[in-house]
Amino acid sequence: MKMGAQSIVSKVRSCSDRACELTEGLLCIIGSAMALLISVQVFSRYVLNHSLFWSEEVGRICLVWITFLGASATYKRHGHVGIDFFVRRFPARLERVSRFLVILASFVLFGILVYYGSSFALFVSSQKTTALAMPVTVPYLVIPLSGVLFLIHGLSHFLELLHPIDRAA
Repeated sequence: MKMGAQSIVSKVRSCSDRACELTEGLLCIIGSAMALLISVQVFSRYVLNHSLFWSEEVGRICLVWITFLGASATYKRHGHVGIDFFVRRFPARLERVSRFLVILASFVLFGILVYYGSSFALFVSSQKTTALAMPVTVPYLVIPLSGVLFLIHGLSHFLELLHPIDRAA
């Protein structure tokens, strides 16, 4: 591999690694906040006999963000369930081609997330959430954001498949 290609692969991989680190940190914060919020809500409802009317909405928004961001972090780490029973039995060249095709098909899906997620977030921008009265755009922004993260990680996977990096170096 030429030094220029290795440099590009290394930079994209570094960007993907950093994006995943930030995402995982945000997941920890959102998950902890959600657990604390739901605990306070349960205590408030059953011990104080007073419900926090906004907590369910915040919990639901947190769950949506955790789902989309968690999916992108899992994709980065190749953690999604895959059915590669047949692919593993392909000759090496055909296996590599099939992996390229899967990544390319994934790019289409990730592009759809970015495009339609952005369009929908803009479409609902004039609406407010019921309990918090915040723009509905905020919960929906995770869709295009996760699409961008998926694209970054997918590009890293694609380039690593195209130009494998010696992990021992």
